[in-house]
Amino acid sequence: MPVKQAHAQRIGVELAAGLIEPLTELVIRAGAAILAVNRSAMKVDGKLDGSPVTEADLAADRIIGDGLSRLAPQIPSLSEERVGLARPPYKDSFFLIDPLDGTKEFVAGRNEFTVNLALVTEGKPLLGIVGAPALGLVWRGLVGRDAERLSIADQSIAAIEPIRTRRCPPPGTPWTAAVSRSHGDARTEAFIDSRPGAVRAQLGSAVKFGRVAEGQVDIYPRLGPTSEWDVAAGHAVVTAAGGKVTDSKGAELQFGLGRENFIVPEFIAWGDPAAVKV
Repeated sequence: MPVKQAHAQRIGVELAAGLIEPLTELVIRAGAAILAVNRSAMKVDGKLDGSPVTEADLAADRIIGDGLSRLAPQIPSLSEERVGLARPPYKDSFFLIDPLDGTKEFVAGRNEFTVNLALVTEGKPLLGIVGAPALGLVWRGLVGRDAERLSIADQSIAAIEPIRTRRCPPPGTPWTAAVSRSHGDARTEAFIDSRPGAVRAQLGSAVKFGRVAEGQVDIYPRLGPTSEWDVAAGHAVVTAAGGKVTDSKGAELQFGLGRENFIVPEFIAWGDPAAVKV
């Protein structure tokens, strides 16, 4: 459903609700393009920051970019693979895209990589879709409405179920913390260690946000720098599912407003907002 007001750039909940189905279809198609790439034969290049990029990243980005230009041409977009074209700050609404989050996992032959697509309005993620094509899953959420997990088969939605984050573990019960397979850091480890008996769930890419949103883990801390396109879609899904995403002091995150290189210095995705330390 295209957005009709070509002059309007601030997208509210009602208009976003009309976009969620076609945006989900884009994410599913991009995931299928990634799966069609032969990982054993593909070319892997390095970016200036040392991170890998593959033909799968570029194929997914083309599908999403072309789709957004048809679906909502008046809304600007920022993709990891086209960051050189970015013109911040984005003060109204814009799409924020990571066409293949977890490229290291993908190159290594693992299945925990995702397609991340967010709609950000006035610096806050409003809508998020995280597709995990090799797992046959999509998590999506619209803040102020709800969040869902979709099962995907043959590029079609086979099942949809509502999801919610879970409450804070009771005293004496260990926390389950999602941690990265590829990006550990000392601050994050110390934060988890401060919760006695915490159990670590090693996961790749934005799958970690999905597991928080569906109540499989309690918390996902990342107290080292990452990029806005790694976070925004999962941020919206977790928030829509009843959780909260903050920095280590409990403050809200901002997206698209001009931080150098679109870096998020740190974040914590909390399943239970009551656990946030302000």
